[in-house]
Amino acid sequence: MAATTMAVAAQAPGTHVREHRSVLASVEKRLLIWMAHRLPGGVNSDHLTALGAAAMVGTAAAFAGASIDVRWLTLVPVLLAVNWFGDSLDGTVARVRHQQRPRYGYYVDHVVDIANTAVLFAGLALSGLCSPWIAMALLVGYLLLCGESFLATHALGVFRISFAGMGPTELRILLSVGALAAMAQPLVRPFGLGPFQLFDVGGLVGAIGMGVVFLLSAARNTRALYRAEPLPAPAPTGR
Repeated sequence: MAATTMAVAAQAPGTHVREHRSVLASVEKRLLIWMAHRLPGGVNSDHLTALGAAAMVGTAAAFAGASIDVRWLTLVPVLLAVNWFGDSLDGTVARVRHQQRPRYGYYVDHVVDIANTAVLFAGLALSGLCSPWIAMALLVGYLLLCGESFLATHALGVFRISFAGMGPTELRILLSVGALAAMAQPLVRPFGLGPFQLFDVGGLVGAIGMGVVFLLSAARNTRALYRAEPLPAPAPTGR
């Protein structure tokens, strides 16, 4: 396992293996390829990236608008679907059309993702549906996972998109369901405790989950790298 991983790391600069094992990954991949072949030629991957980013900003605005009128939350699933279309299809279009720009695409895609996530959790913090501290914990957990994933991509040559069967698409679905559920029942009583805000409970579980995944991933990758590069024996010293 470690030898295979390190062999992958010896690829040309700017390239890596994508590992996507989420629940919906195989179905999603077929759907994206089908759409990419039918997308008008005038629409390229940069246009899709911009569309995805704009939709995520709109999602954040919809959450923030819920502090005034909870009906703003009806826009969340629609805007997250548009975000999925742009954010997930941009790379597929580039690969189908043989227009890959490995370093540019990797950098821009993930810089935009980080900025979008910061905006999203800011909107959630302003929504009144979630404590700002919980929203901050979610952002910190996300950034920890991003940092670990990016470092692993550089050191191991493997970019993992999903963790424990959960990827960006599954998270969008959960967020959409949560937004609609919060319209009908913003308060919950888990195990008879509370009441608590629905997004506070879900956000706390999510933040803890991301922290656990970060620690497990860091331990796994550190072990793989240590096996590939064990500590050398001390060099003999002459007298």
